[in-house]
Amino acid sequence: PFVIVCNHQASLDLMAMVEVIPERCVPIAKRELLYLGTVGWACWLSGIIFIDRHRRDAAIEVISHTASTMRRENVR
Repeated sequence: PFVIVCNHQASLDLMAMVEVIPERCVPIAKRELLYLGTVGWACWLSGIIFIDRHRRDAAIEVISHTASTMRRENVR
């Protein structure tokens, strides 16, 4: 298992990241990206898991649930 951290600077960076990220990878992004028009819509459609960084307890719950699902389904 590994973690890839992407600090993209433009919307086009997202397309480049898609080429670099390995198969069976679980993408997680800050919830604010969900509200960036077509970028947010594309992220939602691609199955990105959104984390609300302003609600710590909710964010921890989402990450814990994601981690247990990843272990169960053997994904990165």
